[in-house]
Amino acid sequence: MASTSSFDVTTGVDLMEVTNAVDQATKEITQRYDFKGLKVGIDLDKKEHTITLTGPDEFRISAVWDVLQSKLVRRGVPLKNVTPGVVEPAGGSTARQVLKMTNGLSAEIAREIVKTIKEAKLRKVQTSIQGDTVRISSASKDDLQGVMALLRQGDYEVELKFENFRTN
Repeated sequence: MASTSSFDVTTGVDLMEVTNAVDQATKEITQRYDFKGLKVGIDLDKKEHTITLTGPDEFRISAVWDVLQSKLVRRGVPLKNVTPGVVEPAGGSTARQVLKMTNGLSAEIAREIVKTIKEAKLRKVQTSIQGDTVRISSASKDDLQGVMALLRQGDYEVELKFENFRTN
């Protein structure tokens, strides 16, 4: 009996790296001269997968976001998986912006991945959507590597990760 190999396509951010990036950005903001005496902050909510930026106005929030982006990039966190929200007024003449972190593929992106693989007409490759991941299996490891190359070329809204390589 021929063995089949499979892998999962998913997405997400490493929360430990995000925590470290937020800590580094907070430290830099407290030491920078242009933020002295201003109420600016970065709050990470690990349960909700959000980061909240606060500041006196939209300009300062965008400066905080720039600092945070540089720290995230240095820590290897894909910026495609961090979606900034709208800057909205908050109490006490301040403003806030909520950044959402993507963990797991949305149903639309999962269907788009399956559609891309089906359009490539790889006969021996099977796909199945399993919650927030897409499992891809085939008897040929070469076909699986071809699928990975195909998906790397595609432009999706998030950074794709290939995990759980298995041979049955």
